[in-house]
Amino acid sequence: MDLHLLHAEPTPEERQAIDAVLAAARPVPRAGPRRDLLLPALQAAQARVGHVSAGALNHVCTVLHVPPADAHGVASFYGLLSTAPRPPRVLRVCDDIGCRCRGALELAAALEAAVGPPGREVGGATWLRSPCLGLCERAPAAFLTVAGPSPVERLFGPVTAPDAFAVLRGDLAVAAAERDPPPQAGDPSLRLLARAGAIDPESLDAYRASGGYRALRRALDLGPEGVLRELLDSRLVGRGGAAFPAGTKWEAVARQPVRPHLLVCNADESEPGTFKDRVLMEQDPFAVVEAMTVAGFATGCKVGWLYVRGEYPLAAERLAGAIAQARARHLLGDGLMGRRVRFDIELRRGGGAYVCGEETALFNSIEGYRGEPRNKPPFPVQAGLFGKPTLVNNVETLVNALDIVLHGGPAYAGVGTAGSKGTKLFCVSGCVKRAGVYEVPFGATVREVLALAGGATGSVKAVLLGGAAGTFVGPGELDLPLTFEGLRAAQATLGSGVVMVFDETVDLVPMLLRIAEFFREESCGQCVPCRVGTVRQEEALRRLAAGRPSGSAADELALLDEIGRAMRDASICGLGQTAAAAVESALRRFRPFEGRTLP
Repeated sequence: MDLHLLHAEPTPEERQAIDAVLAAARPVPRAGPRRDLLLPALQAAQARVGHVSAGALNHVCTVLHVPPADAHGVASFYGLLSTAPRPPRVLRVCDDIGCRCRGALELAAALEAAVGPPGREVGGATWLRSPCLGLCERAPAAFLTVAGPSPVERLFGPVTAPDAFAVLRGDLAVAAAERDPPPQAGDPSLRLLARAGAIDPESLDAYRASGGYRALRRALDLGPEGVLRELLDSRLVGRGGAAFPAGTKWEAVARQPVRPHLLVCNADESEPGTFKDRVLMEQDPFAVVEAMTVAGFATGCKVGWLYVRGEYPLAAERLAGAIAQARARHLLGDGLMGRRVRFDIELRRGGGAYVCGEETALFNSIEGYRGEPRNKPPFPVQAGLFGKPTLVNNVETLVNALDIVLHGGPAYAGVGTAGSKGTKLFCVSGCVKRAGVYEVPFGATVREVLALAGGATGSVKAVLLGGAAGTFVGPGELDLPLTFEGLRAAQATLGSGVVMVFDETVDLVPMLLRIAEFFREESCGQCVPCRVGTVRQEEALRRLAAGRPSGSAADELALLDEIGRAMRDASICGLGQTAAAAVESALRRFRPFEGRTLP
């Protein structure tokens, strides 16, 4: 930063926006300066004027006692923040693998031809390419932000070129944020999606009339030990990809002698092709709030942090409304349901960083630091957010707890298979007729899930399971059971529940290049294996795609294998450890570069 910028002053509008964040802040279990308000303050400044100016950054540093270099490091870390001036209207167009199956590249080409390259300002607006926005069922997707006194944020799709041109001209009507109900809406047999699309998601009365808050009442009757027993009996495992036993994690936090205990709901769902948590947050936000309350009660947490992906404005809005209504009705705060129990929720928005889906990177983000993962141990159950024992679960995992508390752990364990209990949400997208989130018991096959989505739009060439960090399977593997044990035996992964279909019209090589580009862009750069390995992986794939391998094609493939092993064995977090997974599975199953020659 130039020295003269250190003396820049905020505009009155910036100062007002930043001060409003500080004035509205609720107490947190930590004494001293509120560095944890750094990201919200930066977001507020940008929402007002379109970027984080030097003056705004200086004001934030002054009021939060954060060194300017630290604050600039945070502001420059997140994809949704800009320290350079930008026009008020910014349209981010997804060009990731799911949207590419639905015309994203053609949309980007039309924008470039009519408006200019990404980042060029035209009439107070600009457009940018974006990684997956989590609206894969309505591809191609776009995310609009409009800075000003009444900021606008809308995630919408499917987007046509005329839609994009209209938004850039200032016609925001085409950027409607309404959502179609999930394909299974109204199905009474569902457990997680039973209310999604069937009740008013913004009404606490509608939620309670449909059975809401019965689980919390039963949890209070059971007591913490009773809830933990049901979780352990259910054999529920985490739904974020790691599949760690949820009951074991809850019990470990509950038993920690250090206080306070903290709860974090990881709703920073950024895995390409994943949108299940978004659907739960948008369509059933009170269930998320109730589930966090049950978890907090069972593990001795007085405060929960709900960290929502920055590109999910409708989810954040509905969750904020649910939290406010729950507080007003004594379902959050002191005296829950008339008992001597306290639990409250702090809502935070992410800044656009895939790596913050990793739990310790998320802690750093909340605390006001760059979202870089921490070394383990210590593990979060020992020293997590603010160094306190912390329970971390994603949205789908937590919402499962409501069914478990209501009907008992053994009943829950009776659904699914021997190694995979309960139901699972699958995000079906790509070349299918009815993209969406589908809830099925563990044990359903890939073919059966595709049938729910109306089947593929053509002949299935490949299916990506688990997202960009997952694995490709071929058309001869559609009868694989979607279970942890079944996919493990097939050298595949369940991951976050992505089922992305590619038909015969899709060339897999550009998809692999986009996956490699994604990991190279999203690497936080903290550790060498990931920072360098993701770059070298993309370079090797591009040489193969161009028909110009370094040495022979076999040499290049051997190099890719070596890079993959180095990232897997030595990276600090799951980003680097899985950055080569999809690429390696495609090379193993499809040999997409075989016979490729110079164009």
